[in-house]
Amino acid sequence: MYIWELPEWQNADCPTFIWQSDAIATKLKELADHQRRLIDRHQSLASSPQTNDNGLNDNGLNDELNAAHIDALVASALRSSEIEGEHLDVSSLRSSVVTQLGLDKGGFYDNKKNGTQQTDALVQLLLSATTDINQPISTDVLCQWQSALFPDPSAHETLRIGALRGNDKMQVVSGRIDRPTVHFEAPPREGLDKELNRFNRWFNQTPSEFDPFIRAGVAHLWFITLHPFDDGNGRVARALTDRALAQAEGVSARYYSLSAAIMRRRKEYYDILEHTQSHSLDITPWLNWFLDVLIDAMQQGQHRFDRVIRKARFWQRHAQTLLNERQIKVLNRLLDSWGEEFLDGINASKYGRVGKVSKATSTRELADLVAKNCLVKLPGGGRSTRYTLCTDTHSA
Repeated sequence: MYIWELPEWQNADCPTFIWQSDAIATKLKELADHQRRLIDRHQSLASSPQTNDNGLNDNGLNDELNAAHIDALVASALRSSEIEGEHLDVSSLRSSVVTQLGLDKGGFYDNKKNGTQQTDALVQLLLSATTDINQPISTDVLCQWQSALFPDPSAHETLRIGALRGNDKMQVVSGRIDRPTVHFEAPPREGLDKELNRFNRWFNQTPSEFDPFIRAGVAHLWFITLHPFDDGNGRVARALTDRALAQAEGVSARYYSLSAAIMRRRKEYYDILEHTQSHSLDITPWLNWFLDVLIDAMQQGQHRFDRVIRKARFWQRHAQTLLNERQIKVLNRLLDSWGEEFLDGINASKYGRVGKVSKATSTRELADLVAKNCLVKLPGGGRSTRYTLCTDTHSA
């Protein structure tokens, strides 16, 4: 029996979800602390503008805040699609983000590739979900979000786009076509409009006693259990969750990516959903998992801030340093992946792969970067010589 078949699901205002408060109290406090630090960092950077005459770009944020916002949006779009097995081009996504934020590409984007119809539509969905935070959710709004995932209807002729699913059973399956494993079956089409209206009403008028993080977790689970569309349910559910979190924070710009954190635990995500949807309305296990992922996402958000500030300060120091295009590309790669890639530094071979040059040229340009205090040589030598960024912690 699925949870939507239980009598407790039919409560007029909201399914009678229950959870063990003591089991999640510590995580809620930790999340509140992480959230406060992110908001404080936003306010701190916003009060020290560095761009144009008034220090702000057209969207009201300075360069460091914009860089963190761009990075989080790209991660959300990329990973939310990857959770569903769809892989998008990172360069096109970044171009779409910068364009739709109304920013100058020259300041935030060094790749000539433009956004595609698909990446433009996806970014528009993410921005709509987190910027118009006071707009009520409705079935029409959700249908618009779903249609943004499929900007070329001719490529998806079997899907209902911008409309609720049809009368066929909606099942989540895996395995062989002739012997599929059914992981979940959604509520029947009959009554779905009423179910979705109940969800929308609850989302728009959630009682004040609901903790905002619990509200986000309940909204995610409830919507994805309804599974109202032929396709795109997971991505719309994650956009809805972002809307709930943006409403709780009162900040439209996103600096952390829930989708990226879920992608790192993709199998767990599907397992916990399957477990929760086929047991009881005691959703303590789901909330425990969801809050853990949200903690991870916010910690990554802190790291994102650290990374963009480090990058901004690096280029402030080297504003007058003469570098060629390859050197700038490699340095940006190191700065953008700080703490994630090249943890052991970069050597001539890796430099050559990133810059697409010979090992001899790589060695010469690496030495030049050391001489210009852009890189420092790590202990060791010979063929294994590695280099890392010269930052505030290194003496020039």
